[in-house]
Amino acid sequence: MLIGREVEIGIINDLIDRIPESGGALLINGEPGIGKSSLLARAAERAQASGMAVFRASGVQTETHLPFAGLHQLLRTLQHDVKELPTRQSDALLGAFGMAEPLADSSVPEFFMIGLAVLNLLGEAATHAPLLLVVDDAQWLDRPTLDVLGFVARRLGAEPIGLLIAMREGHAGMLDDCRIAELALRPLDRASSSALLDARAPKLASDIRERVLAEAAGNPLALLELPTTLADGQAWAEAPPASPCVPLTARLERAFAARADDLPADTRQLLLVASLDDEGLLDELLAAGSILTGSEMTARVLTPALKARLIEVDERTVRFSHPLVRSAIYQGASLAERLVTHAALGEALDNQPDRRAWHRAAASGRRDETVAADLDAAAERARRRGALAVAVVALERAAKLSEEPKRRGARLLYAAELASELGRRDLVSGLLHQVESLRLGSLEKARVLWLREVLEEHATEGLPRILLLVATAERTRQDGDPVLALKLLRAAARRCWWADPGQEVRDRVVSAVESLPVSELEPEMIITLAAVAPLERGATVIERLTRLALDGDHDVVTACKLGTAATMVGALDQAAGFLTASVAGLRAQGRLGVLAQALVSLAFTSFHTVNWEVGLPAIEEAARLAGEQGQPRWAVEARIAQAQFAALRGDGETARAAASEAERASLPAANTSQLALIQIARGLLALGGGEYAQAHDFLARIFDPADPAHHPYLRTWAIGDLAEAAVRADRMPAAREALRALEPSAALTSAPLVQVNLRYAQALLAEDEDAEALYRTALDADLSRWPLARARLLLAYGSWLRRQRRTTEARTSLRIARVVFDSLGVAPWSERARQELRASGESSAQHSPGAWENLTPQELQIARMAADGLSNREIGAQLYLSPRTIGTYLYRIFPKLGISSRAQLRDRLAGPI
Repeated sequence: MLIGREVEIGIINDLIDRIPESGGALLINGEPGIGKSSLLARAAERAQASGMAVFRASGVQTETHLPFAGLHQLLRTLQHDVKELPTRQSDALLGAFGMAEPLADSSVPEFFMIGLAVLNLLGEAATHAPLLLVVDDAQWLDRPTLDVLGFVARRLGAEPIGLLIAMREGHAGMLDDCRIAELALRPLDRASSSALLDARAPKLASDIRERVLAEAAGNPLALLELPTTLADGQAWAEAPPASPCVPLTARLERAFAARADDLPADTRQLLLVASLDDEGLLDELLAAGSILTGSEMTARVLTPALKARLIEVDERTVRFSHPLVRSAIYQGASLAERLVTHAALGEALDNQPDRRAWHRAAASGRRDETVAADLDAAAERARRRGALAVAVVALERAAKLSEEPKRRGARLLYAAELASELGRRDLVSGLLHQVESLRLGSLEKARVLWLREVLEEHATEGLPRILLLVATAERTRQDGDPVLALKLLRAAARRCWWADPGQEVRDRVVSAVESLPVSELEPEMIITLAAVAPLERGATVIERLTRLALDGDHDVVTACKLGTAATMVGALDQAAGFLTASVAGLRAQGRLGVLAQALVSLAFTSFHTVNWEVGLPAIEEAARLAGEQGQPRWAVEARIAQAQFAALRGDGETARAAASEAERASLPAANTSQLALIQIARGLLALGGGEYAQAHDFLARIFDPADPAHHPYLRTWAIGDLAEAAVRADRMPAAREALRALEPSAALTSAPLVQVNLRYAQALLAEDEDAEALYRTALDADLSRWPLARARLLLAYGSWLRRQRRTTEARTSLRIARVVFDSLGVAPWSERARQELRASGESSAQHSPGAWENLTPQELQIARMAADGLSNREIGAQLYLSPRTIGTYLYRIFPKLGISSRAQLRDRLAGPI
């Protein structure tokens, strides 16, 4: 039994006992020797005794640079089942293991596709017996494996799968984003320490016993190992106590090193080889040892180390009895000994290019371009396998070995670009700091500037930063790199969207973009123009999008850019087409980094067309993905979209909470576009609640150049709401002035959203003698894709007619408005239409909410997919959840909808949403 760990054992037993019903994960952390491995071993025994399958993996310090090495170890017994996965998933996982080429339509197999493959592989195995995954020394796993484990851990709720991860104290932050429960192991108390020591060394003299208890400080490994170092108990007892500033880890390493010092020279040599090797395969160790000694080594050389209990050996592998033995052997060797041993391993592993490259790099005590080139190749292989974190480390190491400063800078810049794809802002910043210490040419400086823009480090600098970007882009174009120049101008345009620098500066950005020698149909140019001049170049952007839509042959990332550009200029009919195609393709390819952005744009598009079925699930999924991937900007914008949808429904609690959360994140970055959208959400909520003066105050901020929420373009999204609030709050003069200021620039674009809002505001704010003509002009426009705008126009027109005492005509408009509001599910406006009808002398029955309103956004998404005939496996593949999790969702959905089978879904959800 494990002495003194009754509470911890109880927690682990509870997790294991729950696995057949619902999975879960637990992170065990603590200092070396505290008993993590012993608890894992006991958990594995209990699971196996319960009929569970147990899969194990253990991190090795020298293995951290081998992509997916830990994952390969964990899934070794399931490799023959990989081919049973859907083709795309099996190809991604085999590609990660280096057993297949990367996916044909993606230069990098996305991590999420690999994660989904692992989740489904484990889920299928769990249909035969519940699973327990046991991972020890996780702090030494390669980063891609840790990321996949985090992906799986977040999705275990419905699976009969448990995950136990042991990690050294101080490293738990590596799994911060995984939301795994933690169990921190503390030192044993005095009574437990005494019991363990007495069981290990019952005949110790009392003074030595006290010394061991004091120095072990409750660490079980120390209590077990320190007594075995007593070659001369009296001499040890008389030695001065260990200094408290010497860590216990170092003292244990010394104890293990002392035991190794008595071994024969060849044994010590082979142990050093094993300490530097990542696989521990016996034939590899013997081959490297033979290279070192110049004579053939056999397994007999390890016999003394076995007797000293420093290692364990089976037919194929050599394992250290504890990781501290490995580090003790490593620390006890001189630098020269380590270098020649790495060189021998590199020579022995000639048929394994990745491992050979890392050992050659470790053996190099000077700059060596051939070794750096080997690491370049290893980095490219890692990148193609989806292990960007490993590729970054390889490139950084290659940079240190580069003989020429120019090559060093190129490698560091490439590493920074890959790190930016990972969202690792800290890593990108550190790499750029290294680059900036070198002598750079103008193009390299331009790349550094662009990468710092990716970091958004200077988000609050505004005008000076925009001018720097434009000037650098102009020089970069002259230096012959228009592609990089366009990237820099795209960054400048993005800043212009965040905070208006003034018309003169925006015109300079437009001029610089349009002077580049690139096609006018280049998506990067189109989205740049949309961001910097959505009104002035709105018609141009829409015309180019129309031409590209006719082509229809776009990759998923391009479709996302085009859809985002269409959203920005207000061409929402075009946006929906591009974004819907993009979202489907990005899901299919597992490119979830871009998917969060596409979903946010789709959510805003769906808000304006009141498409709950698309918008609500898009918001939920975007927020989840942005949180998983560390994309704070898209997480904020998902919250803003949530606030706007909630305001439309009249859900004040959700709208206010989401708006406040988004505002807290937006204010430090001084992002006026986000602040403006937040005011739109608040204004809409106040309008729906009949708080018209408050609504006016929220919305007027967008039109005030001195306000942080001022946005010259988003005024066009808010002008209709401002007009409605002004009419109801009797503040029409200020609203009319805002409309007059907006009309000249709004007239430059053909964007439907802009024109719909403009005509609505013009009708509401008109004098009575002009109002009817303007209402009719607005209603005569094609509003087939704008049902909410049409209904609001009818409501406003009906209200105006009633005030003109034209009651019969008013009722017709008000009835149509009420029907449309009811069908759209916008309760505040439905109630407004009923109030107006009552004022005209006509009553209305209350509207019954649709069945879909009882579902959460994700339940709605799953219900719709199931109603369309998709299987649980197909739905799971799209949403990156397991089929069992989808089944659990449907089990909850059916009672909410009052149905009992999948076949009833389509009828129950029929009708507009």
